[in-house]
Amino acid sequence: MSQHDWINRRRFLYGGGLGAGAMTFDLLRHAEATGAHPTHHAATASSVILLFMSGGPSQVDTFDPKPELERLAGKDVPESIARTVPKIKRAGLKNLMGSPWTFDRHGESGIPVSTLFPQTARHVDDLCVIRSMQHNNPVHGPGECVALTGTAAGDRPSIGSWSLYGLGTANESLPAFVGMNLHTDGMQFPQAAGWGSGFLPSGLQGTIVDPAQGIRHVAMPPQTNARQRRDQLELIRWFNRRHLEQFGGQNAQGQSELRARLESYETAFQMQTSAPELFDIADESKQTRSMYGLDQPQAKTVGRACLLARRMVQRGVRFVQVRVGGWDAHGNIQGNHTKMAARTDVPIAGLLADLKQRGLLQTTLVVWAGEFGRTPTMEGRGKGRDHSPAGYSVWMAGGGVRGGQIIGATDPLGYVATERPVSPHDFHATLLHALGIDANRLTYNHHGRDEVPTVFGGQAVGEVFG
Repeated sequence: MSQHDWINRRRFLYGGGLGAGAMTFDLLRHAEATGAHPTHHAATASSVILLFMSGGPSQVDTFDPKPELERLAGKDVPESIARTVPKIKRAGLKNLMGSPWTFDRHGESGIPVSTLFPQTARHVDDLCVIRSMQHNNPVHGPGECVALTGTAAGDRPSIGSWSLYGLGTANESLPAFVGMNLHTDGMQFPQAAGWGSGFLPSGLQGTIVDPAQGIRHVAMPPQTNARQRRDQLELIRWFNRRHLEQFGGQNAQGQSELRARLESYETAFQMQTSAPELFDIADESKQTRSMYGLDQPQAKTVGRACLLARRMVQRGVRFVQVRVGGWDAHGNIQGNHTKMAARTDVPIAGLLADLKQRGLLQTTLVVWAGEFGRTPTMEGRGKGRDHSPAGYSVWMAGGGVRGGQIIGATDPLGYVATERPVSPHDFHATLLHALGIDANRLTYNHHGRDEVPTVFGGQAVGEVFG
């Protein structure tokens, strides 16, 4: 089947053919269940684990060391640098503050990593650190929407939904896109757009689960066996198909939501046997549990989520999003980032090590990112840092990524990207590229317009893979 034929078929499956509602649903289920979507080019990854550090980790305290901060601590930003900083009030360029942490070089690559992350640093040769991420929105909610959907309005599909639309699922017994929201203390409440499907079909949105409880309400009802449950769902499905054929054409959104409901019944039935096994980690060894920090009070929550992320990609879940809120550090950067590193360093290092020893890292793209970075200046008198989206760091590992490299740079103080700027749209195109998808060729017709994931343009950062 040619790419052109597939695009036309996909449009039919997702949005047309009302007289063949039942056939549309069955074909769609088959295509997604078999993971049959062709790719634009050879994929380097089959799944993504996005570790989203909500609140804004400071680049100059994590992966972008700035010795000049130490030399100029307590002074204002020099005019030679101040001229390059966009849209920052002069009051925000006063009182530079050095990092409370030192940076050590690690691995054969010698990439410097803050002493905040001693365990993650052991995997630095697998990391591609991008130091030149940038956008223009310094507010948490809109910034998170920019980072995960491409626009501040939060009205577009999340990158997880675009991934699923382009590639389909490899497991019909579990949701193909799963999100886990952790540690939402502070002001960084989860932004639903970050796992929403926007104008894409509703069935492509993420399923939010609590890693401690698993997927709720999946137990079989009392005195009901699998055969009886299957018969009940087939009857419900028949009624819903008939309703879709008779009334679905009156509203495009209604079509999408009804198809999503049809899909949800089937997925729910499959999950009644698959989900309990997924979340039951009793079969994991003591060594594995310790690797993820499950024996450490501060790390065990994120550790369990990271362990479940590995178990999910093992079972064919396409996109896993682990959101760890709490990185906002206006008042006390040292106290905040010390606490957050204690929650995340061991679990993330454990995830990388576990994926690698199981041969899964080469097919799983692991991403660490937040919505923006922080200023190199002190905010107020509390030794905190303000928001700064003009230049911040993320990293990628596995999934065809060439590790042990740094891409881009910020100015000598870490305010703004000065070499190889990378926008969130470039970032999204890079994630999709790893999955074999060209972001500029993946289209969805919405209100007569062929929408693409990178609405304001965006190109994959080729250096990540080569």
